[in-house]
Amino acid sequence: MSNTTSASLTFLERLTGRRPPVRTSSDVVVLHGVTKRYPNGRIALRDVDLVVPEGDFVFLVGPSGAGKSTLMRLLIRDELATKGHVVVDGSDLAHLRRRDVPRIRRKIGVVFQDFKLLPRKTVRENVAFALEVTGTPRAKIRPAVNRVLALVGLTAQADQLPTQLSGGEQQRTAIARALVHDPRVVIADEPTGNLDPVISWELIQLLLRINDLGVTILMATHDAEVVTALRKRVVALEDGRVIRDETGATYHQAD
Repeated sequence: MSNTTSASLTFLERLTGRRPPVRTSSDVVVLHGVTKRYPNGRIALRDVDLVVPEGDFVFLVGPSGAGKSTLMRLLIRDELATKGHVVVDGSDLAHLRRRDVPRIRRKIGVVFQDFKLLPRKTVRENVAFALEVTGTPRAKIRPAVNRVLALVGLTAQADQLPTQLSGGEQQRTAIARALVHDPRVVIADEPTGNLDPVISWELIQLLLRINDLGVTILMATHDAEVVTALRKRVVALEDGRVIRDETGATYHQAD
């Protein structure tokens, strides 16, 4: 019998169904006393505490300018906190050596509202590119790409360019790209913001399935209907502060 624990399985291993997923109580994201002040003096986050356990699904809500995008930039180390600690998968991002930054970023899949696909690359090539830039051996790239394309329902569109896809298909491509390197957490910044309600619900169902496979989801959204319907954990920001952190919560009008 293998002595590899189920907690150490990658997302793609769980996706294949070869071994059952097991969620642990380990914390994937921890923010403690985090303040972010920009050079112009604007304070985007104020003394934020947030703990996201493995396997959690968190909606990040709040008005424009509340600090949601800044929080996400801190998690992918596009920005550094002015004060406090930002920890991803056990690594304090402020203390990372430069050569370790790519390793941490591979643990985080990012999905944007505007897709950010490479227009001259096919669906398959867009997804594969995320592995190519990290030096993944070519023999491992195609099987990994095929698995995530099957998960998001784009096997038939693998050789199409982004301009040949609908908006929903483009966002599915972006989700596949975010998943292909086995992230511990997926950060989705308004992923349904440019899509109609029917397609938005289809993408939310896809994110729920990914979450069921053990991937932690942190999703910023203004979609009150989705937040209220799903009754997941809701973290609300206002003026850079966490004003609400509830499990099984709804979207409040003030959000």
